[in-house]
Amino acid sequence: AAAALAAWPMWYEESLDGRLAPQGRRDMEQLARRMAARFPALFAARRRLALASSSKHRCLQSGAAFRRGLGPTLDFGGDEVEVEVNDSLMRFFDHCAKFVALVEENDAAMCQVNAFKEGPEMKKVQEKVASALCLPVEELNADLVQVAFLTCSYELAIKNVTSPWCSLFSEEDAKVLEYLNDLKQYWKRGYGYDINSRSSCILFQDIFQHLDKAVEESKSSKPISSPLIVQVGHAETLQPLLALMGYFKDDEPLLANNYARHAQRKFRSGRIVPYAANLVFVLYHCDHVNASQEEYQVQLLLNEKLLPFHHSNETISTYADLKDYYKDLLENCHFKEECELPKVNVTAVDEL
Repeated sequence: AAAALAAWPMWYEESLDGRLAPQGRRDMEQLARRMAARFPALFAARRRLALASSSKHRCLQSGAAFRRGLGPTLDFGGDEVEVEVNDSLMRFFDHCAKFVALVEENDAAMCQVNAFKEGPEMKKVQEKVASALCLPVEELNADLVQVAFLTCSYELAIKNVTSPWCSLFSEEDAKVLEYLNDLKQYWKRGYGYDINSRSSCILFQDIFQHLDKAVEESKSSKPISSPLIVQVGHAETLQPLLALMGYFKDDEPLLANNYARHAQRKFRSGRIVPYAANLVFVLYHCDHVNASQEEYQVQLLLNEKLLPFHHSNETISTYADLKDYYKDLLENCHFKEECELPKVNVTAVDEL
């Protein structure tokens, strides 16, 4: 392993930071093609495409790649679809003072992550890696081991090669390192603290405003003004939104000391928000229905697979039932109030 790594060419450069990899562009183009094939009426020629993105380069590039994937046959206002940069929706976490102060910039909020780094599972991985590299174990720490593991996974994902870095890890080691990453996502973007998901209600409500508008226009027999809305954000945009909606919640929180009990956990960020992750709300108008509330129905797709609804465990719901289920979030989750820092000087952990 040491010899193979000594010969390994360091290909990663500072200039690649924050940019979309060529594989990422291909992923987005192919996603667009599959979407268009799945919903041909929505992606038909001369339908209007509304495209919003975060201000980050890779998001803007992802949006452009998605547009390119739809090809020249679709007349979405020519090749240069106007991309609306909307960080207040796509990077709501940056605009939430309570999240920034109490989670993002608060070391104490990541205490479970730090405890796992020092725990027996990570120590065992560290010892194995040190032994494979003929290094004293003191020269390694959890962060360096994680960098080696990420380098292995990046080369696989971006270049489709099995990196010599991968030879340092067994499947069991990979599961430990996956749990370390899931712990971080859980406490920073998932169920760890309420503010993680509550800060996404601005995006959740925006989605329903678009759906409401489409229903309204349909009822008054107007053409749908925005039949196709694509919003490009980050894993950190999607993970809190799915937590807000109650998806992938385990009975027991993810902690530094319950790794073994979470072998079958639902909260697996690599499956929930892989590269090119996507969540799609599909609104249907149904002509032949028995009752008027069945006229508008919804499906949810996560990473192109149907996601069952919480309230019914079915993969289709009337729009009325869905709105009723999330009534409290739609009416009582106010971004400004949720994200205000508490006036009194409480310790961060008490507040969380």
